[in-house]
Amino acid sequence: MPLYNRRPEFVPAPPPPPMGLATLLAQVRQVLHRQLADAYWVVAEVAELTVPRMASAHCYLTLAEQTIDSRGTPVRAQARATLWSQRYQQLAPAFEQHTGQTLRAGLKLLLQVQVRFHEQYGFSLDVLAIDPSFTVGELARQRLLTLRRLEEKDLLERQKRLPLALAPQRLAVISSPTAAGFQDFVQQLREAPYDFALSLFPATMQGDEAPASIRAALDGVRARRSQFDAVLIIRGGGSKTDLLAFDDYGLAAAVGAFPLPVLTGIGHERDEAVVDLTAHRALKTPTAAAAFLVERLARLEAALLGYGEQIVALARRQLSQRHARLDQLAGRGRQAAQRQVATARTALHQRARLAAQAPREQLRQLDQQLGRFRHLLPAAARRALGREQRSLRQRSRNLISRFFRHHQRRREDLLRRRYQLELAAQKQLHRTELRLAAAAARHPRP
Repeated sequence: MPLYNRRPEFVPAPPPPPMGLATLLAQVRQVLHRQLADAYWVVAEVAELTVPRMASAHCYLTLAEQTIDSRGTPVRAQARATLWSQRYQQLAPAFEQHTGQTLRAGLKLLLQVQVRFHEQYGFSLDVLAIDPSFTVGELARQRLLTLRRLEEKDLLERQKRLPLALAPQRLAVISSPTAAGFQDFVQQLREAPYDFALSLFPATMQGDEAPASIRAALDGVRARRSQFDAVLIIRGGGSKTDLLAFDDYGLAAAVGAFPLPVLTGIGHERDEAVVDLTAHRALKTPTAAAAFLVERLARLEAALLGYGEQIVALARRQLSQRHARLDQLAGRGRQAAQRQVATARTALHQRARLAAQAPREQLRQLDQQLGRFRHLLPAAARRALGREQRSLRQRSRNLISRFFRHHQRRREDLLRRRYQLELAAQKQLHRTELRLAAAAARHPRP
């Protein structure tokens, strides 16, 4: 027998039997239902949002948050959420009433959500409530950050330091061509007694595309900035959501750094957009912007008329003074002229006497010179005639000599030609005689 008992052999437990995916997901759903509370308040940004097209349709959202994990790596958390139709009909109008904005992508919201997990559709959140006060505070915080960035770059006051023309009449207008505010602006300027040259740069004035569209229009104006006195950004009235584009930092910075004065007439009475703060001057409505331009020209016209009246009055006073001074100077001038005439008459008599003596002396001297010339002229004429006669005889001798030489050459030439002709005639006669003799030899007479 052994001294101790033999240990029983270890038998491993059998592995759990495999389960189906539906069973596993059902257990996950049960665990989540037991472990999680009924609802949670969550802060998240709306990455995507599908607005229901019908009253009975639901609103589907994609919530996201950018965070950093324990290792410092950026992590983007994301989940699907659903706002059921009946609850959407209650929450969406209340949110817009409190914040002035519709639910849209890009907003940061504080939502009360309920965690849902379904074996077929996976993880999602049901939105139970939305706190609009959080969104209002978030928008205010973003606006404050935008203003601080603009102030750091000196873009809140740069436009206001630009000089606005005394008579801004060449205007670049950035607006939608179909907007009622733009039509009102144009109509009011047409009714004014002044001439305005308007150049429209069309742009989208609301929605997500508005900031980029308005900045593109500003770039178009910048390329032709020498043709304009000022730029106007105008649109009709709208809700806070419609005007949200004018709080965009990029658009506000582009307006603040623009080289021409920018006037805004965005069409809001209570709120002031960030673009209004960076512009040279903010008017409440397009009509107010037109009235400002007309009033500026009217003030300039009134000032010019006032200056004109002052100039006329001053000119009349100066003319009256100058007339009196002119009459005084005219009296003095007549007296001085009479004295000068008397002095000139005396000097003229004296000069007349002197002038009469000088010509007589000159005539006497000229008569003496003429007498001398009268004796010298015949001798000089004879000498000149003798020189001409000698020259004529010399030319005659030269001409006769040249004629004799030319005649001799012509005579010799004629003799030479006569000899050549006689010689040629003899040769021709001899050849003719030879031909006749040959012909007679060939044809003897019978």
